[in-house]
Amino acid sequence: MVKICCSLLLLSLLGGQLNANPGLKVRITQKGLEYAKEVGLEILKQNMEKDHFPDLSGYEKFGLGNVKYNISRIHITAVEFPSASISLVPGTGIKLVIGNASLTIDMNWNIRTWMFKDSGRSTVYISKVFVTAIFSTPLDNTGHTSIALTSCRTTSGDIDIKLSGKSGFLRNFFIKYLKKPIHRSLVTNSCPNIRSGIQLIDEDLRSLNVLMPIDDLAEVDYSLNSLPAVFQPFIDLDLKGIVYPAGNYTGPPYVAAPFTIPDQSDSMLHLAFSEYFFQTSSFAYYTAGAFSITIAEETCSYFNISTEIFGSIIPEVAKYSVTPYPVMLKLTATEIPIISLEQDSFTVEIRGSMEVFAVLPDSATQSLFTMNIAANTSIALNIFDQKLMGSLCLNRLQFSLAHSNVGFFEISLLENILSYILQTEVIPSANAKLSKGFPLPNLANVTLTRPHITIVQGYMLISTDVHYKH
Repeated sequence: MVKICCSLLLLSLLGGQLNANPGLKVRITQKGLEYAKEVGLEILKQNMEKDHFPDLSGYEKFGLGNVKYNISRIHITAVEFPSASISLVPGTGIKLVIGNASLTIDMNWNIRTWMFKDSGRSTVYISKVFVTAIFSTPLDNTGHTSIALTSCRTTSGDIDIKLSGKSGFLRNFFIKYLKKPIHRSLVTNSCPNIRSGIQLIDEDLRSLNVLMPIDDLAEVDYSLNSLPAVFQPFIDLDLKGIVYPAGNYTGPPYVAAPFTIPDQSDSMLHLAFSEYFFQTSSFAYYTAGAFSITIAEETCSYFNISTEIFGSIIPEVAKYSVTPYPVMLKLTATEIPIISLEQDSFTVEIRGSMEVFAVLPDSATQSLFTMNIAANTSIALNIFDQKLMGSLCLNRLQFSLAHSNVGFFEISLLENILSYILQTEVIPSANAKLSKGFPLPNLANVTLTRPHITIVQGYMLISTDVHYKH
């Protein structure tokens, strides 16, 4: 019944180092819990109306003897939940209250005493059913988070039984002895059935993949960092939110800074990715060698680069390489790119080098010169197909000559052509990779609807509603 609520609540079940600052905060608001309640109750109704229930049989005391009864082919034809509420109990968990519920049941019955016996078909209407359940999210003895039913109480009020074709004394007699086992079964089995359902949900949630591959180079860890914090208006979950080089789970050389999400209740779910999360991503891809690219004549999309082109701009290159040769550019980041999140601004500072080679007829290469590059870029973010995607934009470039085999020259002479190459070759290549996206936390059949991205000091916030597909 509360599967969607638990899916939102337990985005991750693998415990790790507790109480460290998270890379990702998740907040489930009261609006999200209300949606979980509505979906959960609808799923409960559907399941109850299609489930097959075990037969009930036994004895009831009757005078000097017993009444033997058997109730079979029990089928719920209608369920109504006119009143239900879900609330947060600070420091404890989630409280679900179902009030004044009603059920309509069709069944076969059979009654036998030492004096007479009879059987038939009947319709049972049960009303004024009340269920109160509290769920908690403790840590088990292995350090994993689990979901548990900590308390549950069921009461039922009126039971009205209509027997086909019966009237008078026998009708009232049969009804009297059928009400007792029906009432007893409802009260004694409701909470155990809820507990069994919660255990199935717990097992299902434990199978969620919290270490998710991004691509061949990197993985992201969405495991829970500490116990969920339950407050009156919302639930907060702290997730590790660390990106690792694929297969290498050594901690990054950064410490996550604390941050808080503003109290907003207009969305069901908030996902706050800290600057630390993105910086570990930068570190992971830098470690994996992703910030390197080679541009050669056969891969250049817009024009053929050659020593002749460079020589027409820089006389020293023309003197050094009289015969025109194709040119190859090798660009690589020399430091881990630095991520900065400011109000409405996501910037990446990249420091690297560009080495320019002449490609000789025998495919050997000869270094002409090497430049230092400092690039200031910004990233525009969007969400598509449950992934966080980005688009890189080049804001500012600075070049300086690091080494030259052709002699000293003014680097300003090359700025226009190098900027053009970066804009037409490097940036599109980076955007092609960014368009593949970061996978967002696995929400177990929950998709984000109408997500909105806000960038503030120190973190990026996704505010969204959700849709659960049963």
